[in-house]
Amino acid sequence: MACAANILREVPLFSLLDDDEISVLAGQVDLKHFDARQRIYKRGEPGGRAYILISGGVRVTTIDEDQQEVTVNEPIPGEFFGFASMLDQTPHQTDATATDDCSCIEIDRNDITILLQTKPHAGLDILTMLGRQIHAAQELVRIRSMRNPNDMIEEESTFGQRIADEVARFGGSWSFIITFAMILIVYTAINIFLDKNAWDPYPFILLNLFLSMIAAVQAPVIMMSQNRQDQKDRLRSELDFAVNRRAELEIQGLAHKLNLLSEKLGDVEDLLREKQGTKPA
Repeated sequence: MACAANILREVPLFSLLDDDEISVLAGQVDLKHFDARQRIYKRGEPGGRAYILISGGVRVTTIDEDQQEVTVNEPIPGEFFGFASMLDQTPHQTDATATDDCSCIEIDRNDITILLQTKPHAGLDILTMLGRQIHAAQELVRIRSMRNPNDMIEEESTFGQRIADEVARFGGSWSFIITFAMILIVYTAINIFLDKNAWDPYPFILLNLFLSMIAAVQAPVIMMSQNRQDQKDRLRSELDFAVNRRAELEIQGLAHKLNLLSEKLGDVEDLLREKQGTKPA
């Protein structure tokens, strides 16, 4: 079914196109309707067509290294999916399924080619909108990568774990050593001064009992804190690995998109040169 021009004007990707460019594109693209749970395309199929969601819902998924289904994207109305495979003419790397009744604009390379041949400047407008979306994606990745793992760890800490951390932190500080030394000096000095009236005369049996009790309690608490520190280190390592992996994938994706944009800009320049060369002298 042909797509009306007013529908295309609501798509952010085409928001910079003028009325003539919209009319040319509307004459090329089709408006498709899909029922709930209907597959729009699947992995491995030729990526000759891309889609722009107009209404309803779509879920784009893929299979990860563990053969588990992973949701890649759930586009909202106005967003596109399947464009990368359409532009570089490679098989789809994802599956797209309608989550409920939906309408999508179906577009292929030939539609874009006809638009560029008829209205060369439309290519720059489309590339401008693509650039804005790439910048938005980069900003999202930057914000996500700036999440502080220490804040995440503290949010998940229990009351007992926090006490263990504080005990280990204080027990391993000079404040504890100086305070404890002063207490021992005062305790022993008083008992030596009192001599036979001392409640804990030399060799300070009661003091040894207290020290043994403190050591018996302090050692497991410190071990708890050390185990928790190991968990923190593992979590930080996992978060660092996840961030690095996302960054690597994003860099690869952005490099691929930049190459595509460079190719498209080259195509636009060639079309402009041909159009200028065919003008009468």
